[in-house]
Amino acid sequence: MKTKLILSLIALTIMFKANAQKDAKMAEIEIKTTVVCEMCEKNIKNYLVLEKGVKKVNVDLKTKIVKVKYNPEKTSPEKIRKAITNAGYDADDVPANKEAFDKLDDCCKKGKGTCTEQK
Repeated sequence: MKTKLILSLIALTIMFKANAQKDAKMAEIEIKTTVVCEMCEKNIKNYLVLEKGVKKVNVDLKTKIVKVKYNPEKTSPEKIRKAITNAGYDADDVPANKEAFDKLDDCCKKGKGTCTEQK
């Protein structure tokens, strides 16, 4: 019985260390954007999910900050900003891709009106 308990504790310890090492390889970046609504949030998440190495995306509509957890061995802050601009939004000091911006709903462009996602 004691042997099983000790082996279980050792296995749990190894699993926690493996996860900690895995997370240690991750980096996080905060990017100021021009998001205004839930539709904007969805657009950015859809573009970032396609970027290799991106693990988690959080969009704060109040602060207009996108937090991205990513693997720096697979992507970079520049590539993440580029994906956001290709979705039609500014990313820090990098302006939005004009063609992508022109395709956004009016409320996402100006912050006025009501997006279909907000109804």
